[in-house]
Amino acid sequence: MAQETLQLAKYAAALRYSDLPGPVVQRAKDAIADTIAAIAFGAHLPWSRIIVDYAGRRGAGGRARVFAPGGARLQAPMAAFANGALAHAFEMDNLTWPNTGVHAGATMCMPALAVAQERGIGGRELIAAVVAGNEVMIRIGRATKHNNEGRGFHAPGTTGPFGGAVAVGRLLKFKHATMTNALGIAGSLSCGLLEFARSGTGAMVKRLHLGRAAESGVLAASLAEQGFTGPQSVLEGPFGFLNVYCGENDAGALTRRLGEEWATLRIMLKRFPVHITSHTSVQAIQDLQREHGYAGADVASIHIAGNQKMATVNNIPAPADLMMAQYSLPFCVALAHHREARDPASFNAKSFNDPAIRALAAKVTITVADEARAGHTLASTVTVTLNDGRTLSRRVDSFKGTPEQPLDRAEMREKFLLLTQHCNHASMALLFERLQNIESERNLDWIKIDAAKKKTRARASKTGANKRKKK
Repeated sequence: MAQETLQLAKYAAALRYSDLPGPVVQRAKDAIADTIAAIAFGAHLPWSRIIVDYAGRRGAGGRARVFAPGGARLQAPMAAFANGALAHAFEMDNLTWPNTGVHAGATMCMPALAVAQERGIGGRELIAAVVAGNEVMIRIGRATKHNNEGRGFHAPGTTGPFGGAVAVGRLLKFKHATMTNALGIAGSLSCGLLEFARSGTGAMVKRLHLGRAAESGVLAASLAEQGFTGPQSVLEGPFGFLNVYCGENDAGALTRRLGEEWATLRIMLKRFPVHITSHTSVQAIQDLQREHGYAGADVASIHIAGNQKMATVNNIPAPADLMMAQYSLPFCVALAHHREARDPASFNAKSFNDPAIRALAAKVTITVADEARAGHTLASTVTVTLNDGRTLSRRVDSFKGTPEQPLDRAEMREKFLLLTQHCNHASMALLFERLQNIESERNLDWIKIDAAKKKTRARASKTGANKRKKK
C-alpha cells in the first residue's frame, strides 16, 4: 500500500520556512491578506452577524481576533469558525485553479492564524504552516477529481478540515505520528451538502460549511496534540475519505510531485464577488462593453457556452435571494451590464430587485461547450445579441488573479483597500503593508480591523465662544 496519508503527514511535519521559494512565500502572504480583507467586507451581512454573535457567546475570553471591524477576541476554535464563515460571506475569498474544491484562505489560513494569535507564534511559522496546509489540502482536492461535489457534498466543507488540521499541526511543530492523527481526526469532521444549490433556499449554510471546516481544523489538531488518535489511512483506505465521499478518485494525486511542485502557487484570487464559474463570463461582458459601448437595455439575448457546472448548478435565471444571486451565472452576467461588477457593494438589495437586471437574467441561456466535455475548464464563450441585430462574441479563459495572471502588489493593495473602504483607511493601509512583511513579525497580535472613526460635530456654542473671549 502506498500509505499516502502517512506520506503527507511526514512531508508536512518536516517542512520548514527555509525550504520555501520566494514566490511561494508571496502567494501564502497574498492569500492571508486577501482573506482578511474579505472577512472585513463580509462581516456586516445578516448571516455574518448571526455567526459572530454565536461565536462571541461561546468563545469569549481568548486571544484570537475576529477580523470584523472592531472584532472581539475569542478562543481559537470560535475565532476560526467565525473568520472561516465570514471569509466566504460574499463570494470574495480565494480558491485554487484548476478547481480542486479548496478555499485555502477561509478553511486553512484562518485556523492557523487563530492559533498563532492564541499562542503568540510569529509570521515565519505561520507562513510555513499555511504552505504545509496548502500542499496537503490542494492535493487532496485534486485527488477527489471533484466527485465529492458530483455526489452532492460542498467540496470546501469536506477538504477544509484536513488543511486546517495540517496547518495548525505544523504551527505546533507536530511530529509525523501526531500529524497523521490530526489528519485521521479531520476526516471524521468533513461535512457540507449542496442541497441549497438545488433547492434554491437556505444559502446561508454555504457560508457555514467553510466556518465549520476552519473550526474543525483547530479541533482535530488540538485533540491530536493531547494524544487523541485517528485512522492512519483516512484518505486512501477502503472506507476513507476518497472512497466514501468521491467514489471514483485519483489517490495517486495525493503524493504526485510532492516536494517538487508547489501546489500553493495554484491559489487564485477572485476578481469579482461571484461564484468562480461566473468570472470568465463577467470578464467577457466587461470586455465587450468596453469595446463596443453598448448598454444593458440594448441586449436582446445572451448565450454562454461553458462547463457542465455553469450549465446546471449555476444556471439559476431567477435567484430567490441575494446569496443565490451571487451563485447564479445569469444574474451575474446581467448585473455586469448595469453595475461595476468588481465592487462587492454593487451586489445589494437594490440591484437584486432591479427589474432591468432581473429581466436581462431571464434572457441568458447556457450550454456545455465542446472543450468542456473533454476536461475541466473555466473558459466561456459569451455571445450577446443586440436589439439592432448585431452579434458580439468573446471567449475568455483567464483573468487577473489566476495563477497565470497573478495580482501584483499594487493590484493586491487596491483590492485590499476596496474591500476595507468602510474601515479606518489609514490603519488599513498600514495593515496591508505589515501583512506583506509578515515574515518579520515575532507575534501577530497586531492583526485586527479598525472601524472607521466616527465624525464628531463641533459643539461650540455662542456661550462657549463668549467664555473663551473673556479669558
